[in-house]
Amino acid sequence: MLSSLVVIIITVLCNAPLAKLQHKYQSKLMEAQDVRLKAMTESLVHMKVLKLYAWEAHFKKVIEGLREVEYKWLTAFQLRRAYNSFLFWSSPVLVSAATFLTCYLLKIPLDASNVFTFVATLRLVQDPIRQIPDVIGVVIQAKVAFTRISKFLDAPELNGQARKKYYFGIDYPIAMNSCSFSWDENPLKPTLKNINLAVKVGEKVAICGEVGSGKSTLLAAVLGEVPKTEGTIQVCGKIAYISQNAWIQTGTVQDNILFGSPMDRERYHNTLVRCSLVKDLEMLPYGDCTQIGERGVNLSGGQKQRVQLARALYQNADIYLLDDPFSAVDAHTATSLFNEYVMSALSDKTVLLVTHQVDFLPVFDSILLMSDGEVIRSAPYQDLLADCEEFKDLVNAHKDTIGISNVNNNIPTRRSKEVSVKETDGIHTESVKPSPADQLIKKEERETGDAGVKPYMLYLCQNKGLLYFSFCIISHIIFVAGQISQNSWMAANVQNPHGS
Repeated sequence: MLSSLVVIIITVLCNAPLAKLQHKYQSKLMEAQDVRLKAMTESLVHMKVLKLYAWEAHFKKVIEGLREVEYKWLTAFQLRRAYNSFLFWSSPVLVSAATFLTCYLLKIPLDASNVFTFVATLRLVQDPIRQIPDVIGVVIQAKVAFTRISKFLDAPELNGQARKKYYFGIDYPIAMNSCSFSWDENPLKPTLKNINLAVKVGEKVAICGEVGSGKSTLLAAVLGEVPKTEGTIQVCGKIAYISQNAWIQTGTVQDNILFGSPMDRERYHNTLVRCSLVKDLEMLPYGDCTQIGERGVNLSGGQKQRVQLARALYQNADIYLLDDPFSAVDAHTATSLFNEYVMSALSDKTVLLVTHQVDFLPVFDSILLMSDGEVIRSAPYQDLLADCEEFKDLVNAHKDTIGISNVNNNIPTRRSKEVSVKETDGIHTESVKPSPADQLIKKEERETGDAGVKPYMLYLCQNKGLLYFSFCIISHIIFVAGQISQNSWMAANVQNPHGS
Protein backbone atom coordinates (compact mmCIF):
# COMPACT_ATOMS: atom_id res chain seq x y z
CA MET A 1 0.00 0.00 0.00
CA LEU A 2 2.82 2.40 0.94
CA SER A 3 4.78 1.65 -2.27
CA SER A 4 1.68 2.25 -4.46
CA LEU A 5 0.98 5.50 -2.56
CA VAL A 6 4.56 6.69 -3.23
CA VAL A 7 4.12 6.01 -6.99
CA ILE A 8 0.82 7.98 -7.09
CA ILE A 9 2.39 10.94 -5.21
CA ILE A 10 5.38 10.98 -7.63
CA THR A 11 2.94 10.93 -10.59
CA VAL A 12 1.00 13.92 -9.20
CA LEU A 13 4.24 15.84 -8.45
CA CYS A 14 5.46 15.23 -12.03
CA ASN A 15 2.21 16.79 -13.26
CA ALA A 16 2.40 20.00 -11.15
CA PRO A 17 4.79 22.04 -13.39
CA LEU A 18 2.82 20.93 -16.47
CA ALA A 19 -0.42 22.23 -14.97
CA LYS A 20 1.15 25.72 -14.71
CA LEU A 21 2.28 25.51 -18.33
CA GLN A 22 -1.21 24.39 -19.37
CA HIS A 23 -2.69 27.44 -17.61
CA LYS A 24 -0.29 29.74 -19.49
CA TYR A 25 -1.01 28.10 -22.86
CA GLN A 26 -4.79 28.20 -22.28
CA SER A 27 -4.58 31.96 -21.51
CA LYS A 28 -2.55 32.58 -24.68
CA LEU A 29 -4.96 30.42 -26.69
CA MET A 30 -7.97 32.47 -25.54
CA GLU A 31 -6.20 35.75 -26.40
CA ALA A 32 -5.31 34.44 -29.89
CA GLN A 33 -8.89 33.22 -30.34
CA ASP A 34 -10.26 36.68 -29.43
CA VAL A 35 -8.10 38.38 -32.07
CA ARG A 36 -9.01 35.82 -34.76
CA LEU A 37 -12.76 35.97 -34.02
CA LYS A 38 -12.67 39.79 -34.06
CA ALA A 39 -10.98 39.77 -37.50
CA MET A 40 -13.49 37.22 -38.85
CA THR A 41 -16.52 39.15 -37.53
CA GLU A 42 -15.15 42.38 -39.02
CA SER A 43 -14.65 40.69 -42.41
CA LEU A 44 -18.15 39.18 -42.44
CA VAL A 45 -19.83 42.45 -41.41
CA HIS A 46 -18.01 44.44 -44.12
CA MET A 47 -18.09 41.70 -46.77
CA LYS A 48 -19.60 44.08 -49.34
CA VAL A 49 -16.57 46.38 -49.09
CA LEU A 50 -14.16 43.43 -49.32
CA LYS A 51 -15.89 42.15 -52.47
CA LEU A 52 -16.01 45.57 -54.16
CA TYR A 53 -12.31 46.24 -53.53
CA ALA A 54 -11.30 42.60 -54.23
CA TRP A 55 -9.61 42.34 -50.82
CA GLU A 56 -10.77 38.75 -50.10
CA ALA A 57 -7.32 37.20 -50.66
CA HIS A 58 -5.59 39.74 -48.42
CA PHE A 59 -8.09 39.34 -45.55
CA LYS A 60 -8.06 35.55 -45.95
CA LYS A 61 -4.26 35.64 -45.60
CA VAL A 62 -4.52 37.81 -42.45
CA ILE A 63 -7.14 35.50 -40.87
CA GLU A 64 -5.10 32.39 -41.73
CA GLY A 65 -2.05 34.04 -40.10
CA LEU A 66 -4.08 34.68 -36.93
CA ARG A 67 -5.38 31.10 -37.10
CA GLU A 68 -1.76 29.83 -37.26
CA VAL A 69 -0.96 31.68 -34.02
CA GLU A 70 -4.09 30.22 -32.39
CA TYR A 71 -3.19 26.75 -33.72
CA LYS A 72 0.32 27.03 -32.25
CA TRP A 73 -1.03 27.65 -28.71
CA LEU A 74 -3.74 25.00 -29.17
CA THR A 75 -1.08 22.44 -30.18
CA ALA A 76 1.10 23.34 -27.17
CA PHE A 77 -1.89 23.00 -24.81
CA GLN A 78 -3.01 19.65 -26.27
CA LEU A 79 0.54 18.19 -26.24
CA ARG A 80 0.84 18.93 -22.51
CA ARG A 81 -2.58 17.41 -22.03
CA ALA A 82 -1.49 14.29 -23.95
CA TYR A 83 1.60 13.98 -21.73
CA ASN A 84 -0.70 14.29 -18.71
CA SER A 85 -2.97 11.54 -19.98
CA PHE A 86 0.02 9.26 -20.70
CA LEU A 87 1.34 9.83 -17.17
CA PHE A 88 -1.94 8.97 -15.46
CA TRP A 89 -2.90 6.08 -17.76
CA SER A 90 0.45 4.43 -17.12
CA SER A 91 0.16 4.95 -13.34
CA PRO A 92 -1.93 1.75 -12.70
CA VAL A 93 0.78 -0.33 -14.42
CA LEU A 94 3.48 1.44 -12.38
CA VAL A 95 1.47 1.00 -9.15
CA SER A 96 0.98 -2.76 -9.66
CA ALA A 97 4.64 -3.20 -10.71
CA ALA A 98 5.83 -1.29 -7.61
CA THR A 99 3.53 -3.29 -5.32
CA PHE A 100 4.54 -6.73 -6.63
CA LEU A 101 8.21 -5.72 -6.60
CA THR A 102 7.86 -4.68 -2.95
CA CYS A 103 6.20 -8.04 -2.14
CA TYR A 104 9.04 -9.87 -3.93
CA LEU A 105 11.78 -7.92 -2.09
CA LEU A 106 10.11 -8.26 1.34
CA LYS A 107 9.51 -12.01 0.71
CA ILE A 108 5.71 -11.60 1.09
CA PRO A 109 4.04 -14.74 -0.33
CA LEU A 110 1.87 -14.07 -3.39
CA ASP A 111 -1.06 -16.40 -3.85
CA ALA A 112 -4.31 -16.29 -5.83
CA SER A 113 -6.37 -14.69 -3.05
CA ASN A 114 -4.20 -11.63 -2.30
CA VAL A 115 -3.12 -11.05 -5.94
CA PHE A 116 -6.71 -11.07 -7.26
CA THR A 117 -7.91 -8.94 -4.35
CA PHE A 118 -5.18 -6.38 -5.13
CA VAL A 119 -5.88 -6.41 -8.90
CA ALA A 120 -9.65 -5.94 -8.29
CA THR A 121 -8.95 -3.03 -5.90
CA LEU A 122 -6.55 -1.50 -8.44
CA ARG A 123 -9.23 -1.76 -11.15
CA LEU A 124 -11.63 0.23 -8.94
CA VAL A 125 -9.01 2.93 -8.32
CA GLN A 126 -7.52 3.21 -11.83
CA ASP A 127 -10.62 4.68 -13.53
CA PRO A 128 -10.76 7.77 -11.24
CA ILE A 129 -6.96 8.14 -11.63
CA ARG A 130 -7.28 8.09 -15.43
CA GLN A 131 -9.91 10.84 -15.28
CA ILE A 132 -7.58 13.16 -13.34
CA PRO A 133 -5.98 14.71 -16.51
CA ASP A 134 -9.41 15.55 -17.95
CA VAL A 135 -10.43 17.11 -14.63
CA ILE A 136 -7.17 19.12 -14.51
CA GLY A 137 -7.72 20.35 -18.10
CA VAL A 138 -11.30 21.42 -17.37
CA VAL A 139 -10.30 23.13 -14.09
CA ILE A 140 -7.54 25.06 -15.91
CA GLN A 141 -9.99 26.18 -18.62
CA ALA A 142 -12.51 27.22 -15.97
CA LYS A 143 -9.84 29.15 -14.04
CA VAL A 144 -8.76 31.03 -17.20
CA ALA A 145 -12.40 31.78 -18.09
CA PHE A 146 -13.18 33.06 -14.57
CA THR A 147 -10.01 35.20 -14.59
CA ARG A 148 -11.13 36.82 -17.86
CA ILE A 149 -14.69 37.38 -16.60
CA SER A 150 -13.52 38.86 -13.28
CA LYS A 151 -11.04 41.13 -15.10
CA PHE A 152 -13.90 42.44 -17.25
CA LEU A 153 -16.33 42.85 -14.33
CA ASP A 154 -13.68 44.46 -12.08
CA ALA A 155 -12.73 47.06 -14.73
CA PRO A 156 -13.01 50.62 -13.38
CA GLU A 157 -16.35 52.35 -13.80
CA LEU A 158 -16.66 55.31 -16.17
CA ASN A 159 -15.83 58.42 -14.21
CA GLY A 160 -18.80 60.24 -15.71
CA GLN A 161 -21.61 62.33 -14.27
CA ALA A 162 -23.72 61.88 -11.18
CA ARG A 163 -26.95 60.63 -12.76
CA LYS A 164 -30.20 61.08 -10.87
CA LYS A 165 -33.84 60.33 -11.50
CA TYR A 166 -35.97 63.22 -12.68
CA TYR A 167 -37.67 65.30 -10.00
CA PHE A 168 -40.07 68.10 -10.85
CA GLY A 169 -38.44 70.47 -8.37
CA ILE A 170 -35.11 70.52 -10.26
CA ASP A 171 -34.60 73.61 -12.46
CA TYR A 172 -31.41 72.46 -14.23
CA PRO A 173 -31.54 68.87 -15.55
CA ILE A 174 -28.03 69.30 -17.08
CA ALA A 175 -25.37 71.11 -15.08
CA MET A 176 -21.61 71.15 -15.74
CA ASN A 177 -19.18 73.15 -13.65
CA SER A 178 -15.55 73.67 -14.88
CA CYS A 179 -15.55 70.21 -16.49
CA SER A 180 -12.78 68.70 -18.58
CA PHE A 181 -13.12 65.40 -20.44
CA SER A 182 -10.55 63.15 -22.08
CA TRP A 183 -11.04 59.93 -24.09
CA ASP A 184 -7.56 58.80 -22.92
CA GLU A 185 -8.33 59.68 -19.25
CA ASN A 186 -5.26 61.92 -19.41
CA PRO A 187 -5.69 65.38 -17.79
CA LEU A 188 -2.81 66.70 -19.96
CA LYS A 189 -4.66 65.76 -23.20
CA PRO A 190 -8.24 66.98 -22.67
CA THR A 191 -10.73 66.45 -25.49
CA LEU A 192 -13.07 69.03 -23.94
CA LYS A 193 -11.80 71.63 -21.50
CA ASN A 194 -13.35 74.12 -19.07
CA ILE A 195 -16.99 73.38 -19.95
CA ASN A 196 -19.55 75.38 -17.96
CA LEU A 197 -23.12 74.57 -18.89
CA ALA A 198 -26.49 74.93 -17.16
CA VAL A 199 -29.59 73.94 -19.14
CA LYS A 200 -33.03 74.74 -17.73
CA VAL A 201 -36.05 72.45 -17.97
CA GLY A 202 -37.68 72.78 -21.41
CA GLU A 203 -34.82 74.87 -22.79
CA LYS A 204 -33.68 74.44 -26.41
CA VAL A 205 -29.90 74.69 -26.82
CA ALA A 206 -28.14 74.54 -30.21
CA ILE A 207 -24.48 73.49 -30.43
CA CYS A 208 -22.61 74.69 -33.51
CA GLY A 209 -19.03 75.06 -34.67
CA GLU A 210 -16.57 73.79 -37.24
CA VAL A 211 -15.95 70.10 -37.95
CA GLY A 212 -13.90 68.52 -35.15
CA SER A 213 -14.65 71.24 -32.61
CA GLY A 214 -16.04 68.73 -30.07
CA LYS A 215 -19.82 69.00 -30.57
CA SER A 216 -20.54 65.23 -30.63
CA THR A 217 -18.07 64.68 -27.77
CA LEU A 218 -20.04 67.17 -25.63
CA LEU A 219 -23.19 65.05 -26.12
CA ALA A 220 -21.18 61.91 -25.31
CA ALA A 221 -19.97 63.66 -22.12
CA VAL A 222 -23.60 64.33 -21.10
CA LEU A 223 -24.33 60.63 -21.71
CA GLY A 224 -21.38 59.70 -19.46
CA GLU A 225 -19.39 58.02 -22.24
CA VAL A 226 -16.30 60.26 -21.99
CA PRO A 227 -14.17 59.95 -18.83
CA LYS A 228 -14.22 63.14 -16.75
CA THR A 229 -10.82 64.42 -15.59
CA GLU A 230 -11.99 67.41 -13.52
CA GLY A 231 -15.06 69.40 -12.50
CA THR A 232 -18.57 68.30 -11.55
CA ILE A 233 -21.44 67.19 -13.78
CA GLN A 234 -25.02 66.32 -12.89
CA VAL A 235 -27.69 64.97 -15.23
CA CYS A 236 -31.25 64.42 -14.02
CA GLY A 237 -33.87 62.53 -16.00
CA LYS A 238 -34.36 59.97 -18.74
CA ILE A 239 -32.19 60.60 -21.82
CA ALA A 240 -32.95 59.92 -25.49
CA TYR A 241 -29.89 60.09 -27.76
CA ILE A 242 -29.93 60.25 -31.56
CA SER A 243 -26.51 59.63 -33.08
CA GLN A 244 -25.11 61.00 -36.34
CA ASN A 245 -25.07 57.53 -37.92
CA ALA A 246 -28.50 55.92 -37.61
CA TRP A 247 -28.58 52.73 -35.55
CA ILE A 248 -31.19 50.23 -36.78
CA GLN A 249 -31.81 46.75 -35.41
CA THR A 250 -32.90 43.80 -37.54
CA GLY A 251 -36.69 43.47 -37.36
CA THR A 252 -39.79 45.34 -38.51
CA VAL A 253 -40.14 49.14 -38.67
CA GLN A 254 -42.65 48.91 -35.81
CA ASP A 255 -40.19 46.93 -33.64
CA ASN A 256 -37.54 49.59 -34.24
CA ILE A 257 -39.88 52.42 -33.19
CA LEU A 258 -41.46 50.69 -30.17
CA PHE A 259 -38.09 49.26 -29.05
CA GLY A 260 -39.68 47.03 -26.42
CA SER A 261 -42.23 49.60 -25.18
CA PRO A 262 -45.95 48.68 -25.09
CA MET A 263 -48.03 49.75 -28.11
CA ASP A 264 -50.16 52.90 -27.71
CA ARG A 265 -51.93 53.36 -31.07
CA GLU A 266 -52.60 57.11 -30.72
CA ARG A 267 -49.09 57.97 -29.55
CA TYR A 268 -47.62 55.68 -32.22
CA HIS A 269 -49.60 57.40 -35.02
CA ASN A 270 -48.66 60.88 -33.74
CA THR A 271 -44.99 59.80 -33.69
CA LEU A 272 -45.19 58.69 -37.35
CA VAL A 273 -46.79 62.01 -38.35
CA ARG A 274 -44.22 64.10 -36.44
CA CYS A 275 -41.34 62.19 -38.08
CA SER A 276 -42.79 62.46 -41.64
CA LEU A 277 -42.88 58.65 -41.91
CA VAL A 278 -46.50 58.18 -43.05
CA LYS A 279 -45.77 58.46 -46.81
CA ASP A 280 -42.65 56.27 -46.49
CA LEU A 281 -44.62 53.51 -44.77
CA GLU A 282 -47.25 53.63 -47.53
CA MET A 283 -44.48 53.01 -50.08
CA LEU A 284 -43.11 49.99 -48.18
CA PRO A 285 -44.71 46.67 -49.23
CA TYR A 286 -46.00 45.77 -45.74
CA GLY A 287 -46.15 49.21 -44.14
CA ASP A 288 -44.68 49.30 -40.63
CA CYS A 289 -44.58 45.45 -40.59
CA THR A 290 -41.92 45.43 -43.35
CA GLN A 291 -38.79 43.60 -42.26
CA ILE A 292 -35.69 45.80 -42.13
CA GLY A 293 -32.47 43.98 -42.99
CA GLU A 294 -29.21 44.14 -41.10
CA ARG A 295 -28.36 47.77 -40.19
CA GLY A 296 -31.34 49.04 -42.24
CA VAL A 297 -30.08 47.71 -45.58
CA ASN A 298 -33.42 48.27 -47.37
CA LEU A 299 -34.02 51.81 -46.07
CA SER A 300 -32.51 55.06 -47.38
CA GLY A 301 -30.30 57.22 -45.15
CA GLY A 302 -33.13 59.70 -44.51
CA GLN A 303 -35.61 56.93 -43.66
CA LYS A 304 -33.17 55.35 -41.20
CA GLN A 305 -32.63 58.73 -39.51
CA ARG A 306 -36.38 59.34 -39.21
CA VAL A 307 -37.00 55.83 -37.80
CA GLN A 308 -34.35 56.67 -35.21
CA LEU A 309 -36.06 60.00 -34.42
CA ALA A 310 -39.41 58.20 -34.08
CA ARG A 311 -37.88 55.67 -31.66
CA ALA A 312 -36.55 58.46 -29.44
CA LEU A 313 -39.86 60.38 -29.50
CA TYR A 314 -41.91 57.30 -28.63
CA GLN A 315 -39.78 56.69 -25.50
CA ASN A 316 -41.03 60.03 -24.06
CA ALA A 317 -37.73 60.97 -22.37
CA ASP A 318 -36.96 64.12 -20.35
CA ILE A 319 -33.75 65.14 -22.16
CA TYR A 320 -33.17 64.82 -25.92
CA LEU A 321 -29.64 64.84 -27.33
CA LEU A 322 -29.80 65.22 -31.13
CA ASP A 323 -26.52 64.86 -33.02
CA ASP A 324 -27.16 66.56 -36.39
CA PRO A 325 -30.24 64.40 -37.22
CA PHE A 326 -31.23 66.49 -40.29
CA SER A 327 -27.98 65.93 -42.21
CA ALA A 328 -29.36 62.85 -44.04
CA VAL A 329 -32.64 64.47 -45.23
CA ASP A 330 -33.41 67.12 -47.85
CA ALA A 331 -34.01 70.78 -46.93
CA HIS A 332 -37.82 70.57 -47.18
CA THR A 333 -38.03 67.47 -44.92
CA ALA A 334 -35.48 68.99 -42.52
CA THR A 335 -37.65 72.12 -42.09
CA SER A 336 -40.79 70.00 -41.62
CA LEU A 337 -39.01 67.77 -39.06
CA PHE A 338 -37.61 70.75 -37.19
CA ASN A 339 -41.02 72.42 -36.86
CA GLU A 340 -43.03 69.27 -36.15
CA TYR A 341 -40.46 67.38 -34.09
CA VAL A 342 -38.16 69.78 -32.22
CA MET A 343 -40.43 72.81 -31.81
CA SER A 344 -43.79 71.05 -31.48
CA ALA A 345 -43.41 67.45 -30.20
CA LEU A 346 -40.48 68.37 -27.92
CA SER A 347 -41.84 71.78 -26.90
CA ASP A 348 -41.77 70.95 -23.16
CA LYS A 349 -38.59 68.80 -23.30
CA THR A 350 -34.97 69.79 -22.70
CA VAL A 351 -33.18 69.61 -26.07
CA LEU A 352 -29.49 69.80 -27.02
CA LEU A 353 -29.20 69.90 -30.82
CA VAL A 354 -25.95 69.73 -32.77
CA THR A 355 -26.53 71.33 -36.17
CA HIS A 356 -24.76 72.96 -39.12
CA GLN A 357 -28.02 74.44 -40.47
CA VAL A 358 -27.92 78.04 -39.25
CA ASP A 359 -31.46 78.71 -40.54
CA PHE A 360 -32.85 76.97 -37.44
CA LEU A 361 -30.69 78.86 -34.93
CA PRO A 362 -32.80 82.06 -34.35
CA VAL A 363 -35.58 80.15 -32.53
CA PHE A 364 -33.24 78.53 -29.94
CA ASP A 365 -33.09 79.85 -26.37
CA SER A 366 -29.31 79.62 -26.36
CA ILE A 367 -26.49 78.79 -28.81
CA LEU A 368 -23.17 77.23 -27.80
CA LEU A 369 -20.37 78.12 -30.21
CA MET A 370 -17.54 75.59 -29.94
CA SER A 371 -13.95 75.55 -31.18
CA ASP A 372 -11.04 73.19 -30.31
CA GLY A 373 -12.94 71.47 -27.50
CA GLU A 374 -14.00 74.71 -25.78
CA VAL A 375 -17.23 76.69 -25.62
CA ILE A 376 -16.21 80.12 -26.98
CA ARG A 377 -19.57 81.83 -26.44
CA SER A 378 -22.99 80.93 -25.10
CA ALA A 379 -25.75 83.43 -25.93
CA PRO A 380 -28.99 83.85 -27.95
CA TYR A 381 -28.78 84.20 -31.75
CA GLN A 382 -29.07 88.00 -32.00
CA ASP A 383 -26.43 88.62 -29.30
CA LEU A 384 -23.97 86.26 -30.99
CA LEU A 385 -24.60 87.82 -34.39
CA ALA A 386 -24.00 91.30 -32.98
CA ASP A 387 -20.67 90.80 -31.21
CA CYS A 388 -19.07 87.46 -32.18
CA GLU A 389 -16.91 87.40 -35.32
CA GLU A 390 -16.56 83.59 -35.39
CA PHE A 391 -20.35 83.17 -35.41
CA LYS A 392 -20.74 85.80 -38.15
CA ASP A 393 -18.21 83.92 -40.31
CA LEU A 394 -20.12 80.65 -39.75
CA VAL A 395 -23.47 82.23 -40.77
CA ASN A 396 -21.99 84.05 -43.79
CA ALA A 397 -20.21 80.90 -45.03
CA HIS A 398 -23.53 79.05 -44.88
CA LYS A 399 -25.35 81.84 -46.79
CA ASP A 400 -22.64 81.87 -49.50
CA THR A 401 -22.99 78.08 -49.94
CA ILE A 402 -26.81 78.36 -50.18
CA GLY A 403 -26.46 81.14 -52.80
CA ILE A 404 -24.16 79.03 -55.01
CA SER A 405 -26.41 75.95 -54.77
CA ASN A 406 -29.52 78.03 -55.65
CA VAL A 407 -27.85 79.41 -58.81
CA ASN A 408 -26.80 75.89 -59.86
CA ASN A 409 -30.27 74.48 -59.18
CA ASN A 410 -32.10 77.15 -61.21
CA ILE A 411 -30.22 76.51 -64.50
CA PRO A 412 -31.31 72.94 -65.33
CA THR A 413 -34.85 73.16 -63.95
CA ARG A 414 -36.65 73.73 -67.27
CA ARG A 415 -34.65 71.09 -69.12
CA SER A 416 -35.20 68.53 -66.39
CA LYS A 417 -38.94 69.21 -66.45
CA GLU A 418 -39.05 68.65 -70.20
CA VAL A 419 -37.11 65.40 -69.83
CA SER A 420 -39.30 64.14 -67.04
CA VAL A 421 -42.50 64.88 -69.02
CA LYS A 422 -41.17 63.14 -72.16
CA GLU A 423 -39.89 60.15 -70.21
CA THR A 424 -43.09 59.61 -68.29
CA ASP A 425 -45.27 59.75 -71.42
CA GLY A 426 -46.49 56.32 -72.38
CA ILE A 427 -45.18 54.62 -69.24
CA HIS A 428 -47.89 52.58 -67.59
CA THR A 429 -47.23 51.74 -63.93
CA GLU A 430 -49.08 48.96 -62.22
CA SER A 431 -48.77 48.23 -58.53
CA VAL A 432 -48.36 44.55 -57.78
CA LYS A 433 -48.99 43.51 -54.20
CA PRO A 434 -46.20 41.18 -53.11
CA SER A 435 -46.86 37.90 -51.40
CA PRO A 436 -45.80 37.43 -47.74
CA ALA A 437 -43.08 35.04 -48.97
CA ASP A 438 -41.28 38.04 -50.54
CA GLN A 439 -40.26 39.44 -47.15
CA LEU A 440 -36.54 40.20 -46.92
CA ILE A 441 -36.00 38.01 -43.86
CA LYS A 442 -37.53 34.54 -44.13
CA LYS A 443 -38.04 32.06 -41.35
CA GLU A 444 -35.16 29.62 -41.13
CA GLU A 445 -35.92 26.13 -42.43
CA ARG A 446 -35.19 23.34 -39.99
CA GLU A 447 -35.18 19.61 -40.43
CA THR A 448 -35.18 16.92 -37.77
CA GLY A 449 -33.84 13.40 -37.91
CA ASP A 450 -30.58 11.56 -38.52
CA ALA A 451 -27.96 13.49 -40.48
CA GLY A 452 -26.37 10.25 -41.68
CA VAL A 453 -22.68 9.37 -42.01
CA LYS A 454 -21.81 12.16 -44.50
CA PRO A 455 -21.03 14.98 -41.95
CA TYR A 456 -18.75 12.65 -39.97
CA MET A 457 -16.93 11.49 -43.10
CA LEU A 458 -16.42 15.12 -44.21
CA TYR A 459 -14.98 15.90 -40.78
CA LEU A 460 -12.71 12.83 -40.76
CA CYS A 461 -11.36 13.58 -44.25
CA GLN A 462 -9.92 16.91 -43.07
CA ASN A 463 -6.18 17.12 -42.34
CA LYS A 464 -5.34 13.34 -42.23
CA GLY A 465 -8.33 12.74 -39.96
CA LEU A 466 -8.94 9.19 -41.17
CA LEU A 467 -5.32 8.20 -40.49
CA TYR A 468 -5.40 9.49 -36.90
CA PHE A 469 -8.87 8.01 -36.32
CA SER A 470 -7.72 4.57 -37.55
CA PHE A 471 -4.61 4.80 -35.35
CA CYS A 472 -6.79 5.59 -32.30
CA ILE A 473 -9.19 2.68 -33.00
CA ILE A 474 -6.30 0.18 -33.49
CA SER A 475 -4.57 1.41 -30.30
CA HIS A 476 -7.78 1.02 -28.30
CA ILE A 477 -8.39 -2.51 -29.67
CA ILE A 478 -4.80 -3.52 -28.67
CA PHE A 479 -5.37 -2.00 -25.20
CA VAL A 480 -8.64 -3.92 -24.62
CA ALA A 481 -7.14 -7.17 -26.06
CA GLY A 482 -4.13 -6.78 -23.74
CA GLN A 483 -6.39 -6.38 -20.69
CA ILE A 484 -8.45 -9.48 -21.62
CA SER A 485 -5.35 -11.61 -22.35
CA GLN A 486 -3.73 -10.46 -19.06
CA ASN A 487 -6.81 -11.54 -17.06
CA SER A 488 -7.03 -14.84 -18.98
CA TRP A 489 -3.33 -15.59 -18.41
CA MET A 490 -3.64 -14.91 -14.66
CA ALA A 491 -6.79 -17.03 -14.35
CA ALA A 492 -5.17 -19.92 -16.28
CA ASN A 493 -1.96 -19.87 -14.23
CA VAL A 494 -3.47 -19.34 -10.78
CA GLN A 495 -3.55 -23.10 -9.99
CA ASN A 496 -0.30 -23.83 -11.84
CA PRO A 497 1.99 -25.79 -9.44
CA HIS A 498 5.12 -24.73 -11.40
CA GLY A 499 4.39 -20.99 -10.88
CA SER A 500 6.24 -19.46 -7.88
